[in-house]
Amino acid sequence: MKAAVITFPGSNCDRDLAVAFEQAGASVTRVWHKDTSLPDGIDIVGVPGGFSFGDYLRCGAIAARSPIAQAVSRFAEQGGHVLGICNGFQVLLEMGLLPGALLRNAHLKYVCKPVGLRVEAADTPFTTGYGVGSEIVLPIAHHDGNYTADAETLAELTGEGRVAFRYTANPNGSVDDIAGIVSANRRVLGMMPHPERAFAPIHGGTDGRRMFDGLIGAFAPA
Repeated sequence: MKAAVITFPGSNCDRDLAVAFEQAGASVTRVWHKDTSLPDGIDIVGVPGGFSFGDYLRCGAIAARSPIAQAVSRFAEQGGHVLGICNGFQVLLEMGLLPGALLRNAHLKYVCKPVGLRVEAADTPFTTGYGVGSEIVLPIAHHDGNYTADAETLAELTGEGRVAFRYTANPNGSVDDIAGIVSANRRVLGMMPHPERAFAPIHGGTDGRRMFDGLIGAFAPA
């Protein structure tokens, strides 16, 4: 599998994400926000966590209008796979690759801790390493992780099985306990928790590794 990991000014999880891809067995290319194209032959783009452009205007709003964002949009529109984590999820929403919005946490405080998640969909390349109903633990670190969407969008996400993860104990006020969603073609995932920070035993847990191992398996030659 060949992966590209984007870096914006203020990204702070780009190296973590690149290392997780590499240690799972992927070949990784780092891409700068001012680049206008993605490397040839990549299978997946990783949009990392952090505070792109200092979270000015809205979280992810400026990054979503950067030169590389246009290339990521084209890649997704052509059927490419994209993984957006935390600030990366915010960027994907601002780009219109996923529906809904992320608001300030309901208690108006930054939250950084491990949280329980329930896997709601295992039929995507991102979740193939888990079983439906599996409960895992991943860390979160965000101030604007309160997912919201209108009733029609929520019904669509639920009806199409596009909620990938739900919190087992809601830490931020997200509607329907939503922690991550996928696109209609199931090739774009946005999630607030950080699987790349639960990759190795030194992290205190390895539930995130199953996502990256599953991706490697999903892209393995037949």
